[in-house]
Amino acid sequence: MKRRTFLKKSGLLCSSSIFAPMILKAETLGLAGATSPNSRINIGLIGCGKIMDGHRGYFRSRDRSQVVAVCDVNQVFREEYKENIEEATGSPCDSYEHYEELLQRPDIDAVVIGTPDHWHAAISIAAMRAGKDVYVEKPMTLTVGESLAMVEAQKRYARVLQVGSQQRSDWRFRKAAEMVRNGWIGELKEIYALLGSFPAPYLREPEPVPEGFNYDKWLGPTPYEEYFEDRTRGDYGGGWRRFWEYGSRKQGDWGAHHFDIIQWALGMDHSGATLFVPKGYEGSPYQYHEYANGLRVYRDHKEMNGFMIRFIGKKGEILVSRDDLASDPPDLARRPLSPSDKRLYHSNDHRGNWLDCIHSREKPICDVGVGHRSGTICLLSGIAERINRPISWDPVKQIIPDDPAASRLLDRPRRAGYELPA
Repeated sequence: MKRRTFLKKSGLLCSSSIFAPMILKAETLGLAGATSPNSRINIGLIGCGKIMDGHRGYFRSRDRSQVVAVCDVNQVFREEYKENIEEATGSPCDSYEHYEELLQRPDIDAVVIGTPDHWHAAISIAAMRAGKDVYVEKPMTLTVGESLAMVEAQKRYARVLQVGSQQRSDWRFRKAAEMVRNGWIGELKEIYALLGSFPAPYLREPEPVPEGFNYDKWLGPTPYEEYFEDRTRGDYGGGWRRFWEYGSRKQGDWGAHHFDIIQWALGMDHSGATLFVPKGYEGSPYQYHEYANGLRVYRDHKEMNGFMIRFIGKKGEILVSRDDLASDPPDLARRPLSPSDKRLYHSNDHRGNWLDCIHSREKPICDVGVGHRSGTICLLSGIAERINRPISWDPVKQIIPDDPAASRLLDRPRRAGYELPA
């Protein structure tokens, strides 16, 4: 190796090492398998709503991680989280109203982001810029523009980012995707995905903002709207998820899970579909998106047989849900992979996979590129639904060609003071 090349490579290595978390393994410290406080990953939780409950329980109870701070714009939520963690662990946990203050702490290695979708991109980018690794809930962003910015930020700051599409770490979905990838049911004819529906968005009379709730910051980059409780409620029956300003309705709810597995099964983690058609267009009973080879993915087809995803091929079918994997013929689902069959990324613990990769600096199973491409399927389906007509997509150039009206919806204006971080 030439001297100039050696120095260049060495410099790159050193500069990237500066930003890696300083986590020392217990073996290095001679602790004979015990976990040292210095080997534990210090985690901050941002967004203390319902989706964060499982993350709180997981990360506070692991030997290799500890929750040292929580953040939420609702004082009641963040103080309840703080008290719960301190009681469960016997260790102090700080609480913050503003995520910017949490990110300033040099002792925090990583953050989990469980806010509504309209805050995912800004907090993730700010966290990566601050040297933190990131676990962000699905869908990764609210717009395609934000998603592209996240991809660039991850490249710039070299952080480990995991998107919370945890079905990739479920053996049933992995096996289903491997069966499809290895051609066990032959050439695919069509695919069905069950998303369900939310009630339509609606308005109510304004209500007083609860004391201790920073509603303006909850709205963040979105247009100002008068407060009423259902607008900010985080339950799975709708709440903020039903409003286009804060989420992508069912496209970004179950779509972020099932479309992600379909992308995986098709080997499309770095590409996507080319046509998106809303339900009802020219009498179509189902929403669908279509890939360049003509393969269609139908949403909420009536012939789901009680499963979440159904792959239909010329030689059989594969049906999968979170509690079941089945096939036609039946023996396919029970058949093990052969030595020559393609294996996919193996993870049985989505959050554990992220912790592993924080130590190893390898890519997690649902990294920023995967989250971007799967999220784009959801977001483009949502654009077609909102404008009530088909849209085309170029997955190479990542543009909607020759359609200025639809293209404007690839991103959204942000309220002054809530610009996306660089």
